[in-house]
This record gives sequence, structure tokens and C-alpha cells, in this order.
Amino acid sequence: MFPWLNVPDNLEPRYNVAPGQPVAVVPNDGENRLDFFIWGLIPSWAKDPKIGNRMINARAETVDQKSSFKAAFRRRRCLVLADGFYEWKREPTTKTKIPMYVKLKSSSPFGMAGLWEIWHNGNGSEVRSCTIITTEPNELLSEIHNRMPVILPEERYMMWLNPDEGDPCELKSILIPYASEKMTAYPVSRLVNNPANDTAACLEPA
Repeated sequence: MFPWLNVPDNLEPRYNVAPGQPVAVVPNDGENRLDFFIWGLIPSWAKDPKIGNRMINARAETVDQKSSFKAAFRRRRCLVLADGFYEWKREPTTKTKIPMYVKLKSSSPFGMAGLWEIWHNGNGSEVRSCTIITTEPNELLSEIHNRMPVILPEERYMMWLNPDEGDPCELKSILIPYASEKMTAYPVSRLVNNPANDTAACLEPA
């Protein structure tokens, strides 16, 4: 995947990851290791972990201002790793939404800008969770949706994963749309509408 990354043995592929499930992340703890955190950030001060259901994304424009994200933005950043993601495109003049698979033209894995937190349960256990930062869509994604995840170029990975407290202005400067000419998208089966379907068939062109 990436030569600097420590990856667990016997890593199983996922084809349809849903909010509330574990996603592959690299936290900025200085260890450069792949781990799995729950998708849906639970702030450390939250009384109910269900708040994570509303925290699957953070807007790049306000990530340094929202109480749920601003501390993590400075201190607990991560890469959320994938080799593609789904987005739903609304059909003109209808309410039908077509699932689209979006990836790099190279089919290479990539890192999306994310934040992570540790939430302590009353029984002494802890939950590690994350959110994906989104921004305005590039030309390709603008035909599908009004937002897209921030995909960081590889030369920005180490800056994002620096364990030191970051400067918000410098960090926000790299939260921009990825180059559309390096990406592609195609419609896939509605199998992906059900998180129980987690097979390679989800990626097949419709």
C-alpha cells in the first residue's frame, strides 16, 4: 500500500463500509500504523456515543470552529484509507438516486483527511472513532453531489500526520478538492444500498 505504513497481516478487503462500522485509518500518533476506528466521531465530552451517527463528516470550511471538531483538528488528525468511495447521484426530474463508485484513475489507494477521538465509556472501556473531512466538489463530483471527501496528495500525508499541534490556517490550506482529471466514476449496482452486502459485486459496473 504505502512503504512507510505498518499494515496488519491477513487484512481482509471491504467493499461496502457504512457509518458506525470500523474503517481503516492511520492516526497521527507517530507510529505510522494502520488501525480501525468507528466511522462517526464521538467527542470526548459526549454523554451518549450515539452522537457519532451525526458526525460521519466534518466540513473543511468550519472544521476549526465547531466544538465537536476543533480540538481534534489541532491535535488528532488521521488518514482514512480507501481505494474508492460511493456517492449517490440524483436522476433529473425523478427522486431516484443512482449509486456511483468513485476512485482514482490509477486505481491506487488514497488517504482522505480525517479526525479522530477517544471516548471513554462509564465501564472503563474506550471507543476510538473518526470523521472524514469534506469540501466543495471538483468538476467530476459536482455532477454527482455537492460535497466530496478531501483526498490528500501523498506529499501532504506527513504534514497531516504530524503529532504536534497544527496551525489551523496552514492545515486548512490543504483541504481542497482533488484534481478531477485524476479521478473517475461509474454507476454500480444498488446492492450497495444495503450495508449487509459487502462483496466485490458491489463494485461491478451497473
